Order: sequence, then structure tokens, then C-alpha cells
Amino acid sequence: MNPLKEYKHILIFLTLVNVLKSNAQHNSAPSGKVSVEIVNAFPRMSFTRPVDLQHAGDNSNRIFVVEQSGQIVVFENDATASAKKIFLDIRNKVDDGGNEEGLLGLAFHPNYKTNGYFYVNYTASAPNRTVISRFKVSSDANRSDPSSELVILEFRQPYSNHNGGQVAFGPDKYLYIATGDGGSGGDPQGNGQDKSSLLGKILRIDVDHESGGKRYAIPADNPFAGSREFREEIYAYGLRNPWRFSFDPHTKKLWTGDVGQNAYEEIDIIEKGGNYGWNTMEGKHCFDPSSGCKTAGLLLPVTEYGRGEGVSVTGGFVYRGSTVVGLKGKYVYADYGSGNIWALDASNVNNPDETKIASSNLHISSFGVDQHNELYMCSSDGKIYRFRDSH
Repeated sequence: MNPLKEYKHILIFLTLVNVLKSNAQHNSAPSGKVSVEIVNAFPRMSFTRPVDLQHAGDNSNRIFVVEQSGQIVVFENDATASAKKIFLDIRNKVDDGGNEEGLLGLAFHPNYKTNGYFYVNYTASAPNRTVISRFKVSSDANRSDPSSELVILEFRQPYSNHNGGQVAFGPDKYLYIATGDGGSGGDPQGNGQDKSSLLGKILRIDVDHESGGKRYAIPADNPFAGSREFREEIYAYGLRNPWRFSFDPHTKKLWTGDVGQNAYEEIDIIEKGGNYGWNTMEGKHCFDPSSGCKTAGLLLPVTEYGRGEGVSVTGGFVYRGSTVVGLKGKYVYADYGSGNIWALDASNVNNPDETKIASSNLHISSFGVDQHNELYMCSSDGKIYRFRDSH
């Protein structure tokens, strides 16, 4: 499928959704199981295409918001905050010409408080590629040094869409990287199942050591460590466009939303060496071939939904905060196109209890948590939202 055609279909869907929801309110909660409201977390501020929200892990009570054009802004985590500072500006390096390109992810090193290192994921041009880079904070805690860039890893992108984009440190202190299948439609290059390609994968690297002429090392327990045939960076594969993953701080499980092709969106728990089926399968269903596909060895999603509920999943977090009682222990995620938001009981993933907690008119691009594990949502309207109990 031509990516422009794919965008056209999504835009048509969004237009229909917006017409139907023109009178909808942000705090719509159709289910009685979980009763929450959605409120503007920082009503005095707005952002330009926010796609990620992080905290530095340094107990400074600051919020960092990634803007897709190539900036990261920082501000105090205070509902009355009205001023933000530019923490990083690499707009001169970032190619955000496509709908899914740009500065897409931010991760602070586990020892950021002492070493000042943070990592970003962005797309660049000439040639079109994904760049994973390390930067360092300057003497001003609210500003980094843009000249400190150290490129850790680069790989080519054949099309403009399906770039994944997230970077995050796991409980093991290794850096995890989400990559899409390379784009277009239907994975024409077969990258999802190609273990010699970095595309369509979750990667895992050790950025604290170097090996083999690279600015990182391969963790010894990576599933293909030591292989001469497959890329050693691969942690899991068979993904189409894993848009936002997160680690549950209690169980250490790695959750991701994987954007579907034209029928199903899915939520997966990522296991080391796991094959999540794309492009043999879309969700729990055969894709290529459309029937009778070989499913042996493929890991099925925890849950899926069809086009009646949305067009592009945004992965979220298992809520481990303390202020929204109804969400405790539940994995919260959304659909960018429809504005639907769900909470999935994470205590039994083999028999998940799922609740739609809101039918909003937001286009949610990402979730994030602060240093207290409270949950936030980035929206394409330039606002950051949070939940609160409605009773």
C-alpha cells in the first residue's frame, strides 16, 4: 500500500470521527467499572506536536516534553506552571517532513543524576535514516549541550512511515529501542520476519560499554548474541509499528501497542526472543496469506480491537500511581484516531478484563509518567492531560 494512500484513509476516518464527536467532552466515561475524568494537567501551557513525556529520574520534579519538530522542553511539574525552557533544540538535524518522522523518543540514563546523559531517537535525511544519539546536560540543569551529541546507532529507513521511535531503559539498565517495519504498507520488504534487519523489532543494547567497533555492546543474554547470521541487537521481532512501550515497575513486564495494517490494532507483552507474527499475522488473524497461515511459534497479542474502535493504537502504561484509585494495576492505552481510552486488568493477562474508560475527542500521541508514577497523555491539540477520579 502506498503510504500516502494509507494516510488518506486515516484522515477520512478522523474526519468522520470528529463529526460524530463534535459535542463530545473530554471526561466522557462510558463504563461504570472505572470512573475517571480527563483534565488539562497544565492549563497555562501548550506544546507543538508533543509525542513523548518523561522525567529525569533525578527527583527534581520536572517534566520533559518532546516536540516532534526537534525540541525538548522542560518545566516544573506544577498545575500552575506557565513557563517552559528549551532543554534541547536539534531542529537543524531532525527530518520531520513526514507524518511519522521527527524527534520521536527520549530516555534518561539510569545514572543521569551523576553522568548527565540522555538518549534520543530521531529521523534524519540524506539518506533517510533513524538516529539513536546520546547528549549531555550542560552546567544549566534546564539546558543540554547540543554539541555533545554522540551518535550511538543509525539505520536506513526505506519509507517515511513506521519509524517506531521510542527509547527507554529497562530494569536491567539496557537501552531498548522500538523500530517499525520500514513503512509503506503490508511490509513489502519482509522486515518484520527478517532477523538480519533491525526493522520491525524491539532492540536491546548496552550503552555503558563498547564492543566490536560499535559505541555499544550486545548484552550476553540477547536472543541472537554471538550470531553471524542475525542482528545481535534484536530482543523481539515480528512487529509492524510498535508505537510506545513501557515497563511495569512492579512486574518488570514490557508492554507495547503495535499499530495494525487495515483491520486490527494490538497490545503485546514483549518476551525475549518473541516473534509477534507480522506480516504473517495482523493481531490474532492471518494477514499473508489471508487464511491458513502458519502460526506455530508466534506469540499472540494480549488483546486486539478492530476498525469499529479505532485506527492507530497508542501504547500506554500499567498505572502504579496513587491518586486515581480506579486505575491502579491496570494497563491504560488509547487509539489516536478515535480517542477511545481503555484500562486492561494486568493481573491476569491470559483472561484480561478490559474496560473502555473514555470516548474522548483527543488524538492521543503518547503517554508518560512523572517521578511519582502518575500518568499523563500528550494530545495533538498541544495539551497534556491527566486522569482524576470522578467521584
